Amino acid sequence: MTSSCLENYKTYGITVYSDNERVTAREFEGVYLSCKHNVKKEIGARVEWKKIKGTSVSYVYLNGFFVGNFKDRAEILHSSIQIKNVTRKDSGKYRCEISAPTEQGQEAGEIEVSLLVLVPSSAPVCEVPISALSGTVVELQCKESEGVPASKYSWYRNGAILPENPLFWRFKKRNISYTLNTTTGTLLFNPVSKNDTGEYYCEAHNKVGRPQRCPAKRMQVDDLNVSAIIASVVIVALIMASCGLGVYYAQKKGYFSKRNSSMNMSSKYRVTESEKDFKHTKSFII
Repeated sequence: MTSSCLENYKTYGITVYSDNERVTAREFEGVYLSCKHNVKKEIGARVEWKKIKGTSVSYVYLNGFFVGNFKDRAEILHSSIQIKNVTRKDSGKYRCEISAPTEQGQEAGEIEVSLLVLVPSSAPVCEVPISALSGTVVELQCKESEGVPASKYSWYRNGAILPENPLFWRFKKRNISYTLNTTTGTLLFNPVSKNDTGEYYCEAHNKVGRPQRCPAKRMQVDDLNVSAIIASVVIVALIMASCGLGVYYAQKKGYFSKRNSSMNMSSKYRVTESEKDFKHTKSFII
């Protein structure tokens, strides 16, 4: 009798597995993390869940209770867990640990389930120069940091999308030269030309939500005005020459020498007055 009862409680090793080891869910939705095992119900398995993020390990489910911020939004289903209203902070690896008595003693098994919480792209921040000179290198930047997975970027000019490969424009006989990086969001003109003038905006998308864009900004590209530069140089040269002639004329008329002589006379007068004061004081003492 005793022998047959013990036979029913024998467990030859513990096997732990999951129906889905890579789980994805949109932010603020519910998620199911599967953990199954071969321990018989009569024996009673001990179930623990832990969250692993980098080198940090924290409890999720311990001694029959959920821990931390999982208390009010998670439930245990046999040995699996259901989490409600997941956020991006819930992303990470979760370890399900099962332990139970066996014929050889206490044994344990475990399985890891990864959770990736998907977050839509947010409105990107765009940097577009207001003006630029033709023939120079100009870079437009676009970036957003909320989307999970990371966003891809597209640039638009005057409402039309710019192809990732600028060779497309050669078929339309347009002289446009640029480099578009859809991962970093940079649009590089090397060099920029007057034909690149227009309104630009960027769009971020990661297929989780709707694409998001930044406000359109106008970039004005002008040719270098050589005539204006030469005229400016000539005007500055004329001003400097006029100043030089004025100084020369003043020196020739003796304005600077007269000023120096008046200053010398003033200093002599002050010395004379001080000498008089000294003599007067001396005579008073005697």
